[in-house]
Amino acid sequence: MTTVLVVDDQELIRAGLAALIRAVPGLDVVGEAADGHAAVALAAEHRPDVILMDIRMPGLDGVAATGRILAAPGAPSRVLVLTTFDLDEYVYAALRAGASGFLLKETSPERLIAAIRTVAGGDMLFAPSVMRRLVEAYVPRPAPSPGPQLAPLTARETDVLRLVAAGRSNVDIAGELFVTEATVKSHLNRLMAKLNLASRAQAVVVAYETGLVVPGRHA
Repeated sequence: MTTVLVVDDQELIRAGLAALIRAVPGLDVVGEAADGHAAVALAAEHRPDVILMDIRMPGLDGVAATGRILAAPGAPSRVLVLTTFDLDEYVYAALRAGASGFLLKETSPERLIAAIRTVAGGDMLFAPSVMRRLVEAYVPRPAPSPGPQLAPLTARETDVLRLVAAGRSNVDIAGELFVTEATVKSHLNRLMAKLNLASRAQAVVVAYETGLVVPGRHA
């Protein structure tokens, strides 16, 4: 059973999302929150697998709530941001805080359910082209050269990070580096632990912000 916490300041949207999710076999809504403060509290109480997080809310917004939830020790939850506009500084900030992806509020019910399952499985939810658009819009220029932040990584971990940021899947990376998919996952888990990252999407952001990957250039 995949557990879900629904966070939205609009009661009608929140109730509709919760009802839709509860109707799907294998998914269960363990809580509903109307603001970021309630989201943080309910996330700590229920430890949901996935949190559907509205990004713009009064008080504590979705970006700040995401950061607090994912900074908690042993936090297992994955955050899927709900937004009205895909090219949005708040979306980028949420991914930077550790969200696993984002979804437009106008999406179809089928895509919403598929997105929840994708994020619950550990994958990130956005196309590499969308990430590049966000990076080009919100990463300061010029991008710095790779610096001390990436120093703890081995050469192979750095290669994996670069390819992840370029939009490659684990299967693609395994083929390119001539290793098994399990080895790729192991490298990715280690580099995320070394850099204190909460999600694959956050790893992509770090790769761009440190200058390891530069928009317009392909790995």
